[in-house]
Amino acid sequence: QVQLVESGGGLVQPGGSLTLSCARSGISFNTYGINWYRQAPGKQREWVAALPAAGPPNYTLSVKGRFTVSKDTAKNTGYLQMNSLKPEDTAIYYCYVRLNNRDYWGQGTQVTVSS
Repeated sequence: QVQLVESGGGLVQPGGSLTLSCARSGISFNTYGINWYRQAPGKQREWVAALPAAGPPNYTLSVKGRFTVSKDTAKNTGYLQMNSLKPEDTAIYYCYVRLNNRDYWGQGTQVTVSS
């Protein structure tokens, strides 16, 4: 059974940093990568970053150069390092994986960027 559990969200001032974690079970990073999405209040969920099982990471333009996606295969955990945070980064952040034509989402973790 695939499970995804995010953590690491919180309140941070503009310009600050946070690192989100996505602990996975039932799926290996050796075979499947990880995607991060976010959903701001009143907006649709949007894709943020992806780290394939093999290959370079990809980022949406608004976070490129500020966010870094990574993984620890031994811990079966993915990370989203977020630097130079802006108020417009405020959202619930989700990790996601698609396996055997099924979508798996974590419960989300709230990130609020405010002074």
